[in-house]
Amino acid sequence: MKHVVFKDRVKIYARAGNGGNGCVSFRREKYIPRGGPDGGDGGHGGSVILRCDVNEDSLLPLYYQPHQKAKNAQHGLGSDCHGKNSADCIVKVAPGTVVIDAETDEFVGELLKDGEELLICKGGHGGLGNTRFKSSTNQAPRQSTDGTKGEEKVFWLELKLMADVGLVGYPNAGKSTLLSQLTHAHPKIAPYPFTTINPIVGTLEYQNFSRLKIADIPGLIEGAHEGVGLGHQFLRHIERSRFIIFVLDMAGTDERNPTDDFMHLKEELRLHMEELSYTPYMVVANKMDSPGAEEKLKEFKQRTDEPILEISAELGEGLEPVKEYLYKHFFETRKVLQETAELEAAESENEDD
Repeated sequence: MKHVVFKDRVKIYARAGNGGNGCVSFRREKYIPRGGPDGGDGGHGGSVILRCDVNEDSLLPLYYQPHQKAKNAQHGLGSDCHGKNSADCIVKVAPGTVVIDAETDEFVGELLKDGEELLICKGGHGGLGNTRFKSSTNQAPRQSTDGTKGEEKVFWLELKLMADVGLVGYPNAGKSTLLSQLTHAHPKIAPYPFTTINPIVGTLEYQNFSRLKIADIPGLIEGAHEGVGLGHQFLRHIERSRFIIFVLDMAGTDERNPTDDFMHLKEELRLHMEELSYTPYMVVANKMDSPGAEEKLKEFKQRTDEPILEISAELGEGLEPVKEYLYKHFFETRKVLQETAELEAAESENEDD
């Protein structure tokens, strides 16, 4: 049996509960021969609701349990007893989950914040008991209504990882090794391409307890925006990254040219989604301890104006400048911008006064 450790796209079959039928009943008590109608309404069926949970990081549970059903409600009872409503079926999903109608391919919604909910199948309404139909001209009604059916639909759930930083590079560039050095994640590492076949997220922790989520995106290849390899599945995880680190194999393993690799990677991201062209990024030259890396680094600097940090992820060298750059971008720069915005707002209020 194949062991699945990560799922970022699953199909689920959701069915809400049916509403309970209304009851036809008449009051029957000693010494009260004509007590009148007392049939209660049926209960409301449970709905199927997706709930965002930060403790979830994959759609794997739904891969094994694709059928999500809410229970039917109770029928109405005599003595004006209302049927019991059915509880909603709450399905926990990871932040960044996108919901698409499998039949129409229409976008239904997405869940980004912890606790956010999305109703995907509404439960049926309860039917009316005969008490509802009594009147001065109809004192002994024998009619009631049935509960309505709950909705039943099929959805595709797609997970777009919500990481602060996305590691992007060609296969065998050393992204997994870099992730293992920066965080406590333990991705599979081997000296051959495509060792990472699923996105892996680790947390970079600073001494002041600040944290950043870093995602190792499986290696991209040319034509990924057109679905070459598993391009679309990998690229969608970069969409929500707030910062990108281009990891280049500066040693030119597999006879690759790191400068060409960088240009191709940027183009693949742009072709996949234009907005990715404006995502802040940095470039790191990995494997600087390998022969030929210095020469290719000189070529990179001659052909581009990009600032680049030199590292050796395998030896753990040059990582501190990477951490400092990320900290400055996410915490110090943001703090300055926030303080500036608050100051400008205060000055604007004083001018209005």
